[in-house]
Amino acid sequence: MRNRPRWAVRLTLGIAVALGVIIVVTNLGSGAGGTQQHSPKRVTARDLARLAAAKPPGRSKAKPRRVVRKRHITLGVVVLHLVDSTRTVSISGQSVPRSFDTIVRYPIGLPGPFPLIVFGHGYAVTPAPYARLLDAWAKAGYIVAAPIFPLENANAPGGPNENDLPNQPGDMSLVITSLLHPSTPAASKVARLMNSRHIAVSGQSDGGDTALAVAYDPSVRDPRVTAAIILSGMEDPFAHQFAMPRQGPTLLAIQGSADTINPPAATRAFFDQASPPKYLLTLIGAGHLPPYTEPGPELTTVEHMTLAFLNHYFKGRSRNFPRYLAARSAGPGSTLDVVP
Repeated sequence: MRNRPRWAVRLTLGIAVALGVIIVVTNLGSGAGGTQQHSPKRVTARDLARLAAAKPPGRSKAKPRRVVRKRHITLGVVVLHLVDSTRTVSISGQSVPRSFDTIVRYPIGLPGPFPLIVFGHGYAVTPAPYARLLDAWAKAGYIVAAPIFPLENANAPGGPNENDLPNQPGDMSLVITSLLHPSTPAASKVARLMNSRHIAVSGQSDGGDTALAVAYDPSVRDPRVTAAIILSGMEDPFAHQFAMPRQGPTLLAIQGSADTINPPAATRAFFDQASPPKYLLTLIGAGHLPPYTEPGPELTTVEHMTLAFLNHYFKGRSRNFPRYLAARSAGPGSTLDVVP
């Protein structure tokens, strides 16, 4: 069989290399030295077409990885001085209009509007120890307003006075009113970012007692509140006892099983009366204040559970909430009671 001209072989090789295919051609010469000649296989136009249609080996193009840019979220903070001219408070023996400062956190770098959470601190402290929890809520897309109760805070004139606890529900309601109907530039700035249809109250210890009253006590209940997160709280021992209403805001209660200040039975008492849906997260072996203020597994669990609850009810999306309900737990060392 006659060999093809060299120009034809070079053309075939050029096409094949371009297609990523190697064709071996032997003995292009005359077979000198007595070596047996092997005629190369003829590559037809049909072969080249088939090779062209085939995926070249080693040339697979991987899909480009999607680069997810994490949104940078910072917090804005304003301090509002609120005055309630309809109520008075005794300071150093003088009766003056009731007034207090409120620290408001809000997210920068997220699209609004944002639900509002009003948070009450415990007895003889301020909102400062709860900063990590409040920051986590704000960074997740919530406006967090924390009043400094005028007579229960750590720096109150003459020392903290727990007898003022029954007056604190009015303070929480004043915070809500001041943001819904702002009268100062600072309040107006926050109000423009707020989703007024979604308002929650929360608090720890005496602040939890306060939030519980604002959400459920018929005598001081604020109907603008649609969810409550009560952290180691109970019914106000200095006020009249009340029965939980047949219908009320959605409830998440969190309680340490080793709490000796507000014992688990106190939380169970109002939780059992509350209307569903309601949720009780028990932190096994946890005490009264540390789960909400000290970095560690307990505070992490509190952050995750509260945000899962808030995101589910206020934003309609939470990957973790259904998982926690199914597991009856929000992480190691916790159990979750669910009454849907």
